[in-house]
This record gives sequence, C-alpha cells and structure tokens, in this order.
Amino acid sequence: MTAFKSLSVAMFKGFFRERVALFFTFLMPLMFLVIFGLIFGGGSSNKTKIDVVGDGPVLTALGSTGIVDFQRVDSFDQGVQAVRNGDVPAAISVRGNDVQLRYAASDSVQAGTVQAVIRSVVDAVNVRASGKPPVVNLDSQQVEDSSLTPIQYLTPGILSWGLATSAIFGSSLTLVNWRKKQVLRRIRLAPVGTGTVISSRLLVTIGTSVLQAILFVAVAMTPVFGLKLAGQWWLALPLLILGSLSFFAIGGLVGSIAKSEEAATGITNVIVLPMAFLSGTFFPLQNAPQWLQTVSEVLPLRHLNDGMVDVLVRGKGIEALATPSAVLVAFTIVVGFAASRVFSWEDS
Repeated sequence: MTAFKSLSVAMFKGFFRERVALFFTFLMPLMFLVIFGLIFGGGSSNKTKIDVVGDGPVLTALGSTGIVDFQRVDSFDQGVQAVRNGDVPAAISVRGNDVQLRYAASDSVQAGTVQAVIRSVVDAVNVRASGKPPVVNLDSQQVEDSSLTPIQYLTPGILSWGLATSAIFGSSLTLVNWRKKQVLRRIRLAPVGTGTVISSRLLVTIGTSVLQAILFVAVAMTPVFGLKLAGQWWLALPLLILGSLSFFAIGGLVGSIAKSEEAATGITNVIVLPMAFLSGTFFPLQNAPQWLQTVSEVLPLRHLNDGMVDVLVRGKGIEALATPSAVLVAFTIVVGFAASRVFSWEDS
C-alpha cells in the first residue's frame, strides 16, 4: 500500500508539472467547447438561410415553419448569384402565384431540406385555396424538450474525446518515457509488483478524467453556454471510469509498441483523430453511410459518446448503461490482453 501511494503521488506531481500535458488535457478540449458553443449556441443556428424576393402566403407559411431564415435581396438574379457563389443553399422568388426556387447542388443536404419544406408549404397553400379538406391528416408533435440547445449535445461528445485524448496520450507517453529512461527497469528490480505500478498509473488516469469532467461541465453550465444536466446525470461517472479504462488500455498498447515518444505521439494521433470523427464527436452519424456507422460500432469512443448523451441529455436511467458498459469492458479486456503480450520492460 505504501508503494502504491508513493507511486500515485509521484505520478500526479509529474503530470501537473508538465505544462504541455496540462494544456492538451484541460485547455484544448475547453477550446473546442468554447468554439463550437459560440458557433452553434445562437437561437437561429439550426435554421437554413435562404435569399428571398417577393411576398405572399407561401413565404408567410414558410417563415412560420421555423426551419428557414429569410435574407431579403433586391432581385432574384442577386439571390441566384449568391447560390452560385456558395453563400446560401437556395434562393426563392414569389410573384403572385408563381414560385421560383433555385438551389445549390454542392450543398445537397441543406438544399434538399429547403426543397422538401417549400414543396410541402406550396402543397398546403394549394389545398387551402381549393377549399377541399385534406385527404391525409398529419399528427405532428415534438418529442424532446424544446429547451434543449446544441450545447447539450456538443458537451458529451467533446468531453468524451478529451478524456480519450488525455488517457491515451498519458499512458502511452509515460510508458515510452519510463522505458527510455530505464525507470521500468528500476521498478522491475524493486520490491514492487506489476499490479501496483499499473493500478497507480490507472488511478492517475481516472483522477485526471474526473477533474476534466468537473471543469468541463462547470464551464458548459455557465450562462454563456447554458448546459442543463438531466435527472440522473451522475450515471455518467461509471461510464467515465469505464471509458478511462478502455483508453488507458489503448495507450498501454501504443506505449508497448512505440520505441520513442515521437512514434507514440504519431500512433496516438492516428488512432484518436479518426476515432473522434467516426464516433460522432463533432457531428452526428445519422447521415453517414451505413458501412461507416457499422465501423463506428466497434469503437469505444462511439459508445462512450452515446452513453454520455443518454444520461446527461436525454435523462435515461441505468438501463442506458448496459450496452456502452459491456462494449467498454470487452474492449478493455481485449486490448489490455494484447498490450500485455507485446509489453517489454526494456528497449530491445
């Protein structure tokens, strides 16, 4: 127990004395939170801006949908030119009963949304003008709380990515550095078990993750961003611990393979950055190809993201932890076993 305490204290002190590590662990994820929070924090961030000329019931109905944001222009030609330049995804002109729509092929998602909305609005206006009752009745209701803002969904993903980055970098670089400086050799010769060394380093990783989460959530809950935690938000803690174990195992595998700190940094970047994009950290994966969604299902960060969103935002209970926890535990066991097979105490 004395050896475990001494190693843990030494590792904590070494970590907090390293300014570069502190920056990448605490400040860089917060920078992404601030950038994305300010970009998407506005009330109209989810609306699609289109150039508009004219007036009438079609535009009135279109504006009431809350999906588009009108930008008035002097002429339809000016709006079409803005579409060609990529400034807006679409331009619409309304003159009496004639509606003209021009949209960009380069932004198929927003252009498709605008087309669908305008077609539905035009159809609805035509039905009302005919005086006949609609054949099909639509019952449309919002499911989620209208108070939810983009920061609710940005925070869990960026926090999970920050935890993954610090855990993988921390464990891999520490392992390479200790092997290079023959610290591992001295520990091996000392009366200290391997389990004590691993558990003390793991304590540092989990402790750092908890501090990251506290700081991150505290900043996100400020009035500037307005994060609101769901009812059983504390269920994120076991997910945080299991996620730290998974990423610690990845870092152990990288540190066992890499022969230098530069190599460890390069391998870690190759792992962390693609995993962040494939796990839905910065954008949702609903519109991604099916094969890409299937690939993301085997990544621990994807399941940590999903679990965090479920308990922090959607207010789900302990049942939401089942799948993410199972995947994270299985990933830790498999990758941890692989790391143990290639681990070496000294450079060969």
